[in-house]
Amino acid sequence: MDSLVYSLNATVPVFLIMVIGYALKKAGMLNESFVNVCNRFNFMVTLPVLLFRDISSTDILHGFDPEYVLFCMGATSAAFWGIWGLSELLIKDKTIIGAFVQACYRSSAAVLGTAFIMNIYGNVGMTPLMIIGSVPLFNVYAVIVLTFGADRDKPPENKKNTEAIKRSALGIIKNPIIISIFAGIISSLLGIKYPVIIDKTLSSLAALASPLALIAIGAGFEFSAAKEKVAPATAAAFIKLLVLPAVFLPIAVYLGFTAEKLAALIIMLGSPTTPSSYIMAKNMKNDGVLTSCTIMLTTLFSALTLTLWIFLARYMGLM
Repeated sequence: MDSLVYSLNATVPVFLIMVIGYALKKAGMLNESFVNVCNRFNFMVTLPVLLFRDISSTDILHGFDPEYVLFCMGATSAAFWGIWGLSELLIKDKTIIGAFVQACYRSSAAVLGTAFIMNIYGNVGMTPLMIIGSVPLFNVYAVIVLTFGADRDKPPENKKNTEAIKRSALGIIKNPIIISIFAGIISSLLGIKYPVIIDKTLSSLAALASPLALIAIGAGFEFSAAKEKVAPATAAAFIKLLVLPAVFLPIAVYLGFTAEKLAALIIMLGSPTTPSSYIMAKNMKNDGVLTSCTIMLTTLFSALTLTLWIFLARYMGLM
């Protein structure tokens, strides 16, 4: 029961902020221009700052567990490439594949993960190592699939493969998310400590990322457009909350990952789709409606599914 209450306390406020954004749009306080500017601002400023701060403040070398980090990287990679490959085979509407794949595998691992593990164990446990192994790949893979997904609505005769590949590669290299990840890794490895003034400034900007993204999701949400995306969004939510944990958690247990390590993996695999995925989908010309629908569904139902996975782990004596 405690796990359910905590899960509800963690996820329901996120859902309510999206509802508030929708209500403010209907009341005329917010408009489409606000949503567009907000998404652009988040993509170029707050989200890169958030990623840089999270990664640079993580002590990558202290208590490093290569097997655990490699498992996080392997599970993330297998999930991404597996979902993308199956999507290419099974989804007829190729224009939604980029958004669908991102929504299926990308979790709220950093923010939600730290909160959950702190609640269960009283410390961050293995969350930093889970973040190192998953969050950079979450974002790198998102840039890759969304970059290629942005070209899917163009007629084949208007595209030259070589030019498309060059454009995609350049887009990946210049993407502010990729730049912030590598800058954060370098900063962490060098052990750079920033002055209080800079650190507080970065913290303030980073703190804006999730609330602004959630308000923008709600303000930009249109039920008429969302109706057409219910089926793929439901499929993405099912994969995100149930399929990925069911596939990879038994492997983790077999490899001996229990207690704090298993708890962090539950968050990595089974937490709701991160709001930042909407920012990236919208700004990289992919399906924002599908992404926002999936975020809402996974946020709404993750309180139950996360509680289920935690209950099963505790029942089996693994946590």
